[in-house]
Amino acid sequence: MEKKQNDKEKKKILSKDVKFNLIAIILIAIFCIALTPVTLQNDTFYTIKIGEHISQFGVDMQDPFSWHEDLAYTYPHWGYDLITYYIYDAFGMTGIYITTCILSAILGISIYLVNTKLAKNKVFSFFITIGAMYLLRSYICARAQLVTFILFILTIYFIEQFLETKKKRYVAGLVIIPILIANLHVAVFPFYFVLYLPYIAEYLIAILAETVFYRKLKIAKLKNKIKKLTKKQDNEKLEKVKQELKELEENVDKIKIKRTKELKDPYKIKLEKNKNVKWLIIIMIICLLTGFLTPLGTTPYTYLIKTMQGNTTQNINEHLPMTLSKDTDVICTLIIFLSLLIFTKSKIRMSDLFMLGGLTYLMLASRRQVSMFAIAGSVILNRLIMNLANIYDKEMPKRALETITKKVGILVITALTLGLSIYFAKDKLDDKYIDETAYPVAACDYILQNIDLGTARFYNEYNYGSYMLFRGIPVFIDSRADLYAPEFSNKEEDIFSDFIDTSGIGKFYEDIFEKYQITHVITYENSKMNMIITKTKDPNYKELYKDDYFVVYERLNV
Repeated sequence: MEKKQNDKEKKKILSKDVKFNLIAIILIAIFCIALTPVTLQNDTFYTIKIGEHISQFGVDMQDPFSWHEDLAYTYPHWGYDLITYYIYDAFGMTGIYITTCILSAILGISIYLVNTKLAKNKVFSFFITIGAMYLLRSYICARAQLVTFILFILTIYFIEQFLETKKKRYVAGLVIIPILIANLHVAVFPFYFVLYLPYIAEYLIAILAETVFYRKLKIAKLKNKIKKLTKKQDNEKLEKVKQELKELEENVDKIKIKRTKELKDPYKIKLEKNKNVKWLIIIMIICLLTGFLTPLGTTPYTYLIKTMQGNTTQNINEHLPMTLSKDTDVICTLIIFLSLLIFTKSKIRMSDLFMLGGLTYLMLASRRQVSMFAIAGSVILNRLIMNLANIYDKEMPKRALETITKKVGILVITALTLGLSIYFAKDKLDDKYIDETAYPVAACDYILQNIDLGTARFYNEYNYGSYMLFRGIPVFIDSRADLYAPEFSNKEEDIFSDFIDTSGIGKFYEDIFEKYQITHVITYENSKMNMIITKTKDPNYKELYKDDYFVVYERLNV
């Protein structure tokens, strides 16, 4: 009778789990789609064009879109570019938008499912996933990073599951992921291995915690002394040394017992020596070799180093250090973490502390790492909350699930999620795939109809160069910053720095134009350069076209 009652209770809980999972996945997918922008980002334009080029000529490691001659190009996300082009070729811009919506939903659902598996709860996982996707909203766009976000949350899941179970299927996942990254988004290939480091660091510290070094050394010295005294047959001294050794070994055992007790019930930081980490290190070494499984040669190993050597990261907004006063969302998230760690009895795993600390540092050093902070931080926050629940009220997660799966609970979370979704989606309803205030759509129409591209050398600006090459107009620069830096281009000229100097009027634009033999200029109507040309009525520049946002000049004395 009791067994039947237990079986019924288990079925009831399982039914609620399945019900909540289904509702959560649908609501998360809706929220993620609502966050997805309609308007395409500048990188998407060159992605389509590069994919088209690869489909025709393969990965030739040369840039075909700038009028600068013989620029070497690394094709850092050639696989993603090719797939994007095929989607565009078959379904147009709508296909790219729908694909981005699908990838956004997959990311949100992946974060939710990984959280439910690792933190062993569903209700908290749902709300934390909504919060994580909110933090990620600026990074949801038709770029390769959206795919690698999914791969990174899966990496964390595979690592943790392997450490827990040592099953081979997780090893297979860990080996496949870096191969995909090396072909889809090579710039983040090194970051894959960063995710291993917190677990390895915890293992090494656990080994150190078991070792009483100074006493081990003293024991070794005493044993050596005993050997010498045995040979000399100095029995009186020998007995004294043996007694000293015995007392010391007992002392060491006491210390080990004390440390073991402390580790079982630590004050704040839980330290675990997982023997499977030894195998994880071997997996990581194997994965290091997967960077060669790409047509890009050694690029997975050299790309980040070359990027850091140049000055592109110092001039691109997403690479700049974060200003916390301007990022209220991040400040609030950090306050939540600090509050849980300081003012509650919640305990944190050493590996989680390393992960959280490392990602916080990376985020402050480069604002684009908010994305990884949100993804990995979601799991850590969930574990902290569950740890707190286990300390104060073990039944609380179960009661929360029961409450939320009732009709009122379902209506509340559905209304809240749909309300948020509508709030984020309403401003996008009238958006177009191409923003004509940001990209020179009409100006490019004029250029294609009236200017000989075979002889023209356009100066253009960084943010819309990708759209110009998408339209088939050779460019001075576009948002592939690495292509125009000497670390990658194999040229003496630093094209990227020359652009920065010209656009910011750090140098007189005419000097740069003379250097590159510029024949035509397209610039923002409100740019500093255009203001100078207009105010001085520079006779060397003949206005060919003008609209509310862009102006095209012919440079007369070339």
